[in-house]
Amino acid sequence: MIRVSVDSAPIELAVELSALEERGAGGVASFTGVVRGGDGITALELEHYPGMTEDALCVLAEAAMDRWNLLGVTILHRTGRMEVGERIVFIGTAAAHRREALDACAYLIDRLKTDAPFWKREWRGEAASWVEARESDALAAKRWQA
Repeated sequence: MIRVSVDSAPIELAVELSALEERGAGGVASFTGVVRGGDGITALELEHYPGMTEDALCVLAEAAMDRWNLLGVTILHRTGRMEVGERIVFIGTAAAHRREALDACAYLIDRLKTDAPFWKREWRGEAASWVEARESDALAAKRWQA
């Protein structure tokens, strides 16, 4: 089971985790990205290219399903403007064993940061600036190339 969604709707963690648990897994792992404050950031805005972004996320989910013995993968990503403390992304994986679920979840968040086409803008009050790709994200994704 693969579930991918990109939209502006809030992410309901309990609903998503429950759906993965219902797959009969022995382990469910998840990652939730949240808009963090600090450095004057008041909001985050994400844009995407409809269709292309969903396809890229599906490719990542399918790669995880092929690489590990997973029972389910959920990738939800929000777009639009989000305030500090709001959820941006949810990745959930379900497997018979915890190690597979944990590794697949880490793989998906590392690869999502470099392989999914999103454009991110940070807001500091009324001023906004685009966020450049980070080398640390590229290095994290690279460790899965094997």
